[in-house]
Amino acid sequence: MSLRRLAATLLVAAVAAPAFAADEVVVYSERKEPLIQPIFAEYEKLTGTKVRYFNDAAPVLIERLAAEGANTQADLFMAVDAGSLWQAAERGVLAKVDSEALSKNVPANLRDPGGTWFGLSQRARTIVRSTERVNPDALSTYAGLAGPEWKGKLCLRSAKKVYNQSLVATMIARDGEAKTEQVVKGWVANLAAPPFADDTLLAQAIAAGQCDVGIINTYYLARLEHDDANFPVAPFWPDQVGSGVHVNISGAGVTTHAKHRDAAVKLLEWLSSPEAQAKFANVNLEYPVHPDVKPDQLVANWGEFKADPVNVVEAGRRQAEAVKLMDRAGWQ
Repeated sequence: MSLRRLAATLLVAAVAAPAFAADEVVVYSERKEPLIQPIFAEYEKLTGTKVRYFNDAAPVLIERLAAEGANTQADLFMAVDAGSLWQAAERGVLAKVDSEALSKNVPANLRDPGGTWFGLSQRARTIVRSTERVNPDALSTYAGLAGPEWKGKLCLRSAKKVYNQSLVATMIARDGEAKTEQVVKGWVANLAAPPFADDTLLAQAIAAGQCDVGIINTYYLARLEHDDANFPVAPFWPDQVGSGVHVNISGAGVTTHAKHRDAAVKLLEWLSSPEAQAKFANVNLEYPVHPDVKPDQLVANWGEFKADPVNVVEAGRRQAEAVKLMDRAGWQ
């Protein structure tokens, strides 16, 4: 090859390289691979954009983003809790996104008011009950589980799990610290067993008769019902004449040093679209954030409920207070 032809070839490659690189998005994701791989595969099929993703716990990924700084490969950060997304924004690893599509598709209480992250699916963290031992008429509110009638009948997940921290954080935002602490102390006093490591074990403990009621994310129960239609545990929607059911989100934000920012925004917008929302909710058995998209039929069969309208940003903003309160109350 002549020097002139070699130079021309290198010039073409140099010009073409950025365009090729833009046809991918790198995601740091807390969501487990089986729950996101089908969605990303669909996006790749539709757009030709390659989605590469790396999975780990949110705190690990946030620290990695902070340490990598401008050298990071990540274009998008995905987490399973609003508290984690808030923490990422506070660390400065997420960038503001102004998007008409995201503002339209994601309700205001399910996204960061500053535009750094957006909810992509909802989960209700609600009361669940034994269908064999508990009449739904015996239940009313989250606070009601602190009553003496539930002594030795309540199961909870570990206080170390961010889902419970977010629940307590939004309770503080709505009801104040003193009232929330009184309720949490009542829950701890009513425990039938030490807190469980995950919501699946908790629901199975109710089914086995170890306790009668508990608090879990709805999609854990949905997965159990998917495998066993006669699973003897059902959701109860608390506080329907008051603040409503606590909801949290999984969501994502574009990283501060994204190399493929435009491609990341397009992926985020697509994930919030009605088409993707239906797929996302069905794969994960969660509730869509898009108000026009219906949940999977298994989930829809539980009926509708009034959700707490408090902005999920409070899950992060009040997280430190919640952790301290839970520790004082003896919630392990």
